[in-house]
Amino acid sequence: MNHKLKAIALRSSALATLAALAASGALAQGVQVTVVSGAVGAAVANFDALVKPWEDRTGNDAVLVPMPASTTDQFGQYRLWLAAQNSDIDLYQTDVIWAPQLAEHFVDMTEAATQAGLIEQNFPSIIESQTVEGKLVAIPIFTDAPALYYRTDLLEKHGAEVPTTWAELTETAQKIQDAERAEGNSEIWGFVWQGNAYEGLTCDALEWIKSNGGGQIVEPDGTISVNNEQAAAALEMARGWVGTISPEGVLAYQEEEARGLWQTGNAVFMRNWPYAYLLGNGDDSAVKGKFDVAPLPMGSGEGAQSAATLGGWNMAVSKYSQHQEAAMDLALYLGSAEAQKQRSLNEGNLPTLPALYEDPEVLEANPYFARWPEVFQQAVPRPSAPTQGDYNETSTLFFTAVHSVISGEEDAADALDDLEADLEDLLED
Repeated sequence: MNHKLKAIALRSSALATLAALAASGALAQGVQVTVVSGAVGAAVANFDALVKPWEDRTGNDAVLVPMPASTTDQFGQYRLWLAAQNSDIDLYQTDVIWAPQLAEHFVDMTEAATQAGLIEQNFPSIIESQTVEGKLVAIPIFTDAPALYYRTDLLEKHGAEVPTTWAELTETAQKIQDAERAEGNSEIWGFVWQGNAYEGLTCDALEWIKSNGGGQIVEPDGTISVNNEQAAAALEMARGWVGTISPEGVLAYQEEEARGLWQTGNAVFMRNWPYAYLLGNGDDSAVKGKFDVAPLPMGSGEGAQSAATLGGWNMAVSKYSQHQEAAMDLALYLGSAEAQKQRSLNEGNLPTLPALYEDPEVLEANPYFARWPEVFQQAVPRPSAPTQGDYNETSTLFFTAVHSVISGEEDAADALDDLEADLEDLLED
């Protein structure tokens, strides 16, 4: 297929990309299924190999339109396309939190997934997260929970232990950063994370607050809980990192910026998702063989615990697709053991199928998978269930308030007072 397009970078706009795709005559035979997906890690580069077995089996063609790395930007574009009933996109890769917000636009795949055996093969909680009013609106393809990445060589060199509290992390990061800079390593930083004003900051800040006994922003019963002393203390703690153990630029970091600095060997600690582990041990990585992972630190005081935001990605078929049958077949393939195993081997993604955690090839390629069950024990969901269709606005209000604190624009107590009032206006109408 001379004109086969597998990945088309978004230029001036996503709609321009779709127009170019349609004009290219990309499909020489069979059905063309257009997939949109976030562009983090190796997922875009590996898309060709991932879908090839399905293409060979069906004679159809899967075409990828990558989105920006920011899930906030991605969600906004999705809503525009779906509200317009855009038929150019057949299959949407969706975040674990989006099911309640976008369910009305997606095809119910309960029967197809049951026939394929995927319902019984998956972790029940993950299937439940993608089920809205009894309808399975997306097929899980991998799951996620972040961990604390740490440099084993630097901790050993400086006689430090893996921190179990945020206070210990702050102290250890500063100690090693200062010692390394005194030895001439001027580019080293103690801790990198995601400080940009987007969905990733909601994840980071939820972990700081929950681990400090400050609740989950909005509780499962709908109670707005974010305005409390423990939450304010957690945000003030994070503000103290900026410019000390974290570069000022962390206020604009997303996952890839944090990984970029870490992977060049210029950070002692990093908060990130599992995908960064395999890339960190790549041949082009300065930290290959020099790091490990642990659960994220706890806060202090009553209710302190480790907390890791539950993540994960899924495939949903658009109701407006003209190729729903082919798109559903591709979604089922991407959620199958075959495709999830391939993602685990090539991208380091955590499967949603328990059986793959016992697969010898998967464990040989990803020995660190054995460390993630401990991380998942502390997984905390974002408040998408209690806020339903208002989750995106809830998250935007939250990460905007958090960013105003960590950037030094606003005091934490004042920011949380204002946030509580804004959430009441949004959720109690």
